Amino acid sequence: MSVATSVSKLDVLVVGAGFAGAVVAERLAHAGRRVLVIDKRAHVGGNAFDEFDAHGVLIHRYGPHIFHTQSSRVFAYLSRFTTWRPYEHRVQALVNGSFYPIPINRSTINRLYGLALDEAGVAAYLAKVAEPREPVRTSEDAVLASVGRDLCDKFFRGYTRKQWGLELSELSASVAARIPTRSDDDDLYFTDRHQAMPAQGYTAMFERMLAHPRIDIETGVDYFAARTRWQPRLTVFSGPIDAYFDYCHGALPYRSLEFVHEHHAQSNYQHTGTVNFPNDHAYTRITEFKYLTGQQVAGTSVVKEFPRAAGDPYYPIPNPDNEARYQLYKAMARAERDVLFVGRLAQYRYYNMDQVVAAALKAARHVTGIDDEYTSLDN
Repeated sequence: MSVATSVSKLDVLVVGAGFAGAVVAERLAHAGRRVLVIDKRAHVGGNAFDEFDAHGVLIHRYGPHIFHTQSSRVFAYLSRFTTWRPYEHRVQALVNGSFYPIPINRSTINRLYGLALDEAGVAAYLAKVAEPREPVRTSEDAVLASVGRDLCDKFFRGYTRKQWGLELSELSASVAARIPTRSDDDDLYFTDRHQAMPAQGYTAMFERMLAHPRIDIETGVDYFAARTRWQPRLTVFSGPIDAYFDYCHGALPYRSLEFVHEHHAQSNYQHTGTVNFPNDHAYTRITEFKYLTGQQVAGTSVVKEFPRAAGDPYYPIPNPDNEARYQLYKAMARAERDVLFVGRLAQYRYYNMDQVVAAALKAARHVTGIDDEYTSLDN
C-alpha cells in the first residue's frame, strides 16, 4: 500500500477500510480532499475481504457476504467499481434430519407436516397457529405472532441461542423481522431489486474504489496506538464507538464469530449456497463459495461459522439496554469536533452492506455539502 500523506497535506483521516471508510474516502477525494485511509488489518475491504485460497477458490475470509439492495443509487454507485455476476441466494435449514427452505414457505410447511396446502391454505394455517402478541417488543413476540410456537422452536429458537448467546425474548423485534414468512413457494432468501456479486470479488472492488490519486492507504496500523501521528482537519471513524471513547460508559456488547474454512475434493459439498443448523452442531451455518462466485474449479471450499462471545466485533446486539448505552456514546459523538462516526460499529446498528454504503454516502454529503446522483439517496 502507498505511503501516508504528510500531515501538512492531510485533510481527512479515515479509520477503517471497509465499506463505510472506503465509500466516504472515495467521495471526499472525488470532492477534492486529500485523504489517508488506515486499517489495523493487513488488507482493505473490512469484513467483505475475499481472496483465493490455496486451491484457487475465491473465498470470503470473514464469512459470506451476499450483496442485495433495493436502492438503485447504491447499486449504481458501486457499479462504478465493479461489474456484477447475477446471483440469487438460497438457504436451507436442517431440521430433524431433513432440509427445508428458509425463509419458511409453502414447501417448508407442506413437507414438514405432511400437508398439501395451496397458498390460501398456508396463509390460513399460519393464521391458526400464530400467537398474537401486543405489543411486539422482542424477537420472540415477532416470531410467535408470525409462525406460532412449533415453527419457532424448530427454526428460530435454537439458532438464536447459538448466534446471539441470548433467548429470542432478549432480542429486539427488529432481528426476527429481517426474515419473512411466505405462503407461496418462493425460496429466495432476499427479495431486493438488485441481487448480485462483484464479478471479480469484493477486494478488487475496494481496490478500485480506493485507487483515487488523492487517497493514500496504510494497512496494519492501529489507530489507537498511532493517533498522535496525524492532525487531520477531519477524522472519519468506522470502528467501535465505545472503543473511541475508551469505554467510559462501559463496553457495548458485540457478537463475534470464528470461521473454520475447509476444502473438499468433491465438486459440491451441499445442495445450495448456505445451509443453516438451528438445532444441530455448534456452528450456525455452512456456506459453499462456488455457488456465490460461479467458479468452475476442481474441488470446493466451505466455511463453518461458530458464534463467539469474545473476539473481533461483528454484530451489535440489539436490545433496549444496549441501545440506551449506545445513546450515551452517541451524545458524546455529536459533541466531538471534527470527527464523523459512520458504519455498523460506529453507529451500533445491525446494517446490511447496502445500508452501510447508504450511510457513508449520506455522511460524505454532510461533509461536502454536494448533492449528486449518488449522495441524494432514495430507492
